[in-house]
Amino acid sequence: MGLPSAAVIGEFDRMWDDLHPVGRVASTGGYRRFALTGEDHTLHEWFAEQSVRRGLDLTSDRMGNQWAWWGNPDEAPGQGVVIGSHLDSVPDGGAYDGPLGVVSAFAVIDALREQGFAPDRPLGVVNFVDEEGARFGVACAGSRVITGALDADRARGLADVDGVTMAEALRAAGRDPHEIGRDDETLRRVGCFVELHVEQGRALADLDPETSAVAIGTNIWPHGRWRIDLPGMANHAGTTRLEDRQDATLLAAELVLAARAEAQRHATVATVGKLRLEPGGVNAIASHATVWLDSRGPVEADVRATVAALSDETAQRGGTIVEESWTPTTAFDAGLVSQLRQVLGDEVPLLGTGAGHDAGILATAGVPTAMLFVRNPTGVSHSPEEFAEQDDCHRGVAALTKVVQDLAAGAGSSPDQAGPS
Repeated sequence: MGLPSAAVIGEFDRMWDDLHPVGRVASTGGYRRFALTGEDHTLHEWFAEQSVRRGLDLTSDRMGNQWAWWGNPDEAPGQGVVIGSHLDSVPDGGAYDGPLGVVSAFAVIDALREQGFAPDRPLGVVNFVDEEGARFGVACAGSRVITGALDADRARGLADVDGVTMAEALRAAGRDPHEIGRDDETLRRVGCFVELHVEQGRALADLDPETSAVAIGTNIWPHGRWRIDLPGMANHAGTTRLEDRQDATLLAAELVLAARAEAQRHATVATVGKLRLEPGGVNAIASHATVWLDSRGPVEADVRATVAALSDETAQRGGTIVEESWTPTTAFDAGLVSQLRQVLGDEVPLLGTGAGHDAGILATAGVPTAMLFVRNPTGVSHSPEEFAEQDDCHRGVAALTKVVQDLAAGAGSSPDQAGPS
């Protein structure tokens, strides 16, 4: 895969430098860019500024997702070619997950204009909000709400660790929480969506380095999130005998170990990455533990079996388990994947992923969707160690430019359909 021009590379690197300090934690080098915070507002302003710099028409949908259009999508319903990703992060997340796709999308606009290309179809760049779900607990909230996969009432009631609901956070940000909801007007503009993303594993790093800087995504594993609540009784850490304790922390620890064992048994992965203890004092026995479980795997039945076993374990300990989100296996549009393969060449690897993305939500809603992945030599993601070589990022821009040029060159609909019905 060749590289873009020096001018496009320079603009890409400038945008990357713009984003470098936003939400960065000096002590770890990671990022904290949570929905409806000051950092989130700064990122939205940055996206708007990049849109204005390029003369794109900026709109926001009912959930606050930002769309920057080259051409009028309302004059060609169902024909828009959309690229982009998200700008928020997990706690102490890496620099590449999400922002690489947004920066690359703007760089594609620059590259196409430098070539004198005039799209026959409207071309859009999107910034989806709250993709990681780091604050309110539901991943891809921005795309889930506008597609109807997440009910607006439920979304408004989601709360962060401080008990602040999404509705309250929206009001604090100057928005009316009752405006959020499914947005068919926005969806009708989208003919197809291609999301470029850093690889969140090291499959490409283990392939031929000359041909594996970029891969084409084929599918997303089924995955879900569950909340487990476990009972205990508060008491003094120094005066309560071990045999007299009802310690919710011990129950939580047992569930964490059980999750690992069940994942191994069912060939899935299961992770407890968030735990809350009450009352939360160093010298107090926990009266309540809340554990958040993430489980996913190649086969949907195996994921369900993993969680079913943990549900039994939870019930035996007097606890409850509630499903907070579930996404079944998501296959990307076969015609679109084939078209990307024709454009980029048969030597470009095909790659499934265990990570969720807004692309998967749109695909489930009926939008023809595909993904491109840029090689991550560390194989690490959701961490400050997440990385992609600068040249590989630039090759990702070149690949996405070729794809968009092919998709936007014809006035016909995308491979299988013209947006959701």
